[in-house]
Amino acid sequence: MTPKHENASTSFWDERRGMLRTRKGGWVIDEAVYTHGYSLLDDLFGRASFVQVLILNVTGRMVERRLADWIEAIFLTVSYPDARIWCNHIGSLAGTMRGSPVAAVSAGLLASDSRMYGPGTIYGGAAFIAKALVLKRKGLSAEEIVDEYIGRRPDAPPVIPGYVRPVARGDERVAALERLTRQLGFERGEHLSLAYEIQDVMARRYNEGMNNLAYHSAFLCDQGFAPMEHYRILSAVVHSGVNACYSEAYDLPPESFLPLRCDDIDYQGEPPRPVPGSDQEAYQGK
Repeated sequence: MTPKHENASTSFWDERRGMLRTRKGGWVIDEAVYTHGYSLLDDLFGRASFVQVLILNVTGRMVERRLADWIEAIFLTVSYPDARIWCNHIGSLAGTMRGSPVAAVSAGLLASDSRMYGPGTIYGGAAFIAKALVLKRKGLSAEEIVDEYIGRRPDAPPVIPGYVRPVARGDERVAALERLTRQLGFERGEHLSLAYEIQDVMARRYNEGMNNLAYHSAFLCDQGFAPMEHYRILSAVVHSGVNACYSEAYDLPPESFLPLRCDDIDYQGEPPRPVPGSDQEAYQGK
């Protein structure tokens, strides 16, 4: 009998052996650098913003400048220069130990890729509101959507992506994003309207409100971005805050970020004792 895997076609991989295939673009030496049909240096350089080109590279869409400016603002809402924040703390430690800025920011980005905060939450937040709208279009109310998500676990905390915050209730950034949405002339779409309906349910039941993630997830879904596109575009969203804390720590004397003395450590283990077969006096530093 022929093993099942021997009947599987490998043509997709065979066509790519020894060859790079791309629909994104590339550098044609002595001609141009292309991305999704645009010449990077002739069409986009000096005309498009960095975030417009970032979105183009990720999605293949050249969005209007006001939408790129709105998305750029998210980077400000998730990149506070505060060394107490987990990913920024990593940047400060790298700075005080004289690591490179690339190592510091890379480590901070990795630390931010969490299911509790930072860009690691983005896919879940966008996927939730996208699915919630599908359920609403099928006739479910916001109450029923919340029940659908957490109702099967009545004793569990009401953890819905975008409606909890690790260290605080409420979110000062939502008002800022609302203001920006109005200033740039965007209408409230179906996803964002539903996000507010869910907020009403969460506030009434659990005293929890919408946070930054819920707002920008719903807004970007209304702009036609898929959940994974949200995640890709905002993957380095904490970069600025990490770099700020790294830079401050690096510019101070080495190892001055949260230094410790030996007597700061409350050691509660075994007292000093000799190692069998060793010189006891040498072990005790005599």
